[in-house]
Amino acid sequence: MDNKSSDNRKLKRGLSNRHIQLIALGGAIGTGLFLGVGQAAILAGPSVILGYAIAGLIAFFIMRQLGEMVVHEPVSGSFSYFAHKYWGPFAGYASGWNYWVLYLLVSMAELTAIGHYVQFWWPDIPLWLSSLFFFIVINMINLASVKVYGETEFWFSIIKVVAIIAMIIFGSYLLITGKGGEQATLSNLTNDGGFFPKGWLTTSENGSYQGLLAALVMIMFSFGGLELVGITAAEAENPEKNIPKATNQVLWRILIFYIGSLVILFSLMPWRNMNADTSPFVEVFASLKGMEFQLFGETYYFTNIIANALNLIVLTAALSVYNSCVYSNSRMLYGLAEQKNAPKFLTRLNKNHSPINAILTSAGLVAICIVINKVIPEKALAILMSLVVSSLVINWIMISLTHIFFKNKIIANKEKSAFPTLFYPFTNYLSLFFLLAVLVMMWFTGLKISVELIPIWLVILYITYLLVQRRKKKLAS
Repeated sequence: MDNKSSDNRKLKRGLSNRHIQLIALGGAIGTGLFLGVGQAAILAGPSVILGYAIAGLIAFFIMRQLGEMVVHEPVSGSFSYFAHKYWGPFAGYASGWNYWVLYLLVSMAELTAIGHYVQFWWPDIPLWLSSLFFFIVINMINLASVKVYGETEFWFSIIKVVAIIAMIIFGSYLLITGKGGEQATLSNLTNDGGFFPKGWLTTSENGSYQGLLAALVMIMFSFGGLELVGITAAEAENPEKNIPKATNQVLWRILIFYIGSLVILFSLMPWRNMNADTSPFVEVFASLKGMEFQLFGETYYFTNIIANALNLIVLTAALSVYNSCVYSNSRMLYGLAEQKNAPKFLTRLNKNHSPINAILTSAGLVAICIVINKVIPEKALAILMSLVVSSLVINWIMISLTHIFFKNKIIANKEKSAFPTLFYPFTNYLSLFFLLAVLVMMWFTGLKISVELIPIWLVILYITYLLVQRRKKKLAS
């Protein structure tokens, strides 16, 4: 009876190999690819292809660092647990709460984006109503077993993967056959100012920065969410085998899905024709007005079909991100509670072994988004996304630093690592240098407020940490 009761208080390993593989893949394909390319293209032209390759490589290095720790000890709380164990109590507290707040904000932003995508088909539906509907649906999925979450995320990711592959194949067909129009040619990559039309870093006529380094600021954030594989460790079947496999495959997936699709995109459309406010993928395929086909005696135009299909894809991408936000946030909150850095009631599991109180607590705060969408729908997305930036950079820096402390400890203890990081410690220092360089570029490219918020946020975390520690001492006495 005691064993059964103890077992009921633990997260259940219900994520199979195929779930882990697609969760990792889904994390590498988000709205950053579908929607964020336009602004980056305006800043740097075709060289953003190289930018995505560089940022993807850094993201892979950070994933390998997290992966080594996770395989060594597959527990709930992921990098928050490791920061607490190998770096110190405040590091564990700060990284866990920072991650939780980060994905509360991402959840709100994705819910807002979902409302906009629904309005593409039904413009009369209020933003807050769509957000409320999907808020309820996704939280119900997560209150079911982890297997239901894994299965849902598996199919969300399948849709995204099929969409990217279809874009690459169809785009290649248009280039080879010449049906993409006169402007569709591989020479678009170099024929308008070269591959680096705006250099590495230059100033525009209005004094703002442009070039590949300026574009890297927004490119890097396209890869936010890759660390989700580490969060799944406590509920993954055979994590020692499945997590290394999922982590290692991220690099070539980035090369195929990001680099492959971007080469096709920049070949089909001259980069100067891209718009910052709409998805370049939508623009490219919407321009195929002359393409039509017959089916059952009816004439169908590619323009309408592809526009609807792409909207469905970006809606699926947003739902996938929000679904994973709910999952990862609840597990992080559960891990913080286990470390006694959050109230004990957050460790409670329902009959499906899902952390019900952690899910409901996070959901209660995310519900603020629905109020924001009701009061200021036209400003909601911009406000929420501007708040995400600072937390995301802190998250990656803390993973890389925590890994250095972890390696020092296991080397000193002469412990063997089952999944050692590539080129340690060089890749750690390279990742940290890159992230600090991103902060410098953020300062100069209109995101100065996001950089200024970082020390303020860390001070807030430290003050709340001291209050939590004082409360622990009172309870102990």
